[in-house]
Amino acid sequence: MHLVVSRRLALLPVVALLAACDGPMGHLTARATDEWTHTYQLKSGGELRIANTNGLVEIEGVDGSVLEVRAERIARGVSEEAARELLPRIVIKEDATPERVSLSTERFSGIMLGAGFEVRYHVKAPKNTVVDVTNTNGLVRLNGLSGRVNARTTNGGVRGEGLTGDVEARSTNGGVVIDLASVSFGHVKLHTTNGGVTLTLPETAKADLSASVTNGGISVGEFQGLDVAEKSRRHFEARLNGGGPSVELQTTNGGIRIRPRNSVADTDKDDRKNH
Repeated sequence: MHLVVSRRLALLPVVALLAACDGPMGHLTARATDEWTHTYQLKSGGELRIANTNGLVEIEGVDGSVLEVRAERIARGVSEEAARELLPRIVIKEDATPERVSLSTERFSGIMLGAGFEVRYHVKAPKNTVVDVTNTNGLVRLNGLSGRVNARTTNGGVRGEGLTGDVEARSTNGGVVIDLASVSFGHVKLHTTNGGVTLTLPETAKADLSASVTNGGISVGEFQGLDVAEKSRRHFEARLNGGGPSVELQTTNGGIRIRPRNSVADTDKDDRKNH
C-alpha cells in the first residue's frame, strides 16, 4: 500500500508540469520574435496553400503576379533566454513552383514544457489566386480575392471581405463572417459548429439560399427580389433574383444572419459578437 502511495506522490510534480504546459500562454511573459519574408512569381490562377498551427493567417488580394509573404515568428518562454532558444526551432516549410506555393508551420516533436509559439502570416497574393488555408488555433482573414477560396480553422473564426469567387469557409469553434462583392457561378458554403454565421451579398445577386441551425435562429435582411420557399426558426430556403449558384449556411450552436451589402451596421455588430 505504501509503495502505491509513494509512486503516486512521485508522479505529482510531473503531472503538474505537464498541466502547466497545456494551459494558455498568458503566463509565458518572455518573448522573442523575428520575421520570415519571401516573394514568389505565381502564374495567373495559381494556387496558394498555407497550413498553420497557432496564429493569424491574413491574405489580401492585390494586382500583379507577385506573391509576398511576411511571417512573424513568435516564441514565448518563462525567460528571455528560453524564448530566444525556441525561436530557431519554429520552422516554416516551403514548396514553390510557378503554379503553386505551399507553406506550412512545422509541428514540434515531443512535449514542450514552459514554452509556446505562434506564426502570423501576412500575405499579399494576386487577386485571382486559388487559396487553400488550414489553421488550428487562430483567425483566418481574407480580403479582395477573386479566385476560389477554401478556409478551415478549428479554434478561431474565418472572416472574408470583398470576395468574388467560390468560397468554402469552415470552423469548429468560432464565427464565420463573409462579405461577397458578387456571387460567382460556383458555390458558397459557410459552416461552423460553435459560433455564428454572417453573410452579406449584393441585393442584385442571383443565388439559391439555404440556411439551417440546430440551436439558434435565422435572420434575413430586406432583399427586394427574394422568393421564400421555406422559412422557420431553424431552416430557410429562398431564391434571390430568380436563383443562381448555391449558397449554403449552417451552424450547430449559433445564429445565422443574411444581409444586403449596404447593411454595414448589422454586419459590424455581428462581427464583434462572433469574434
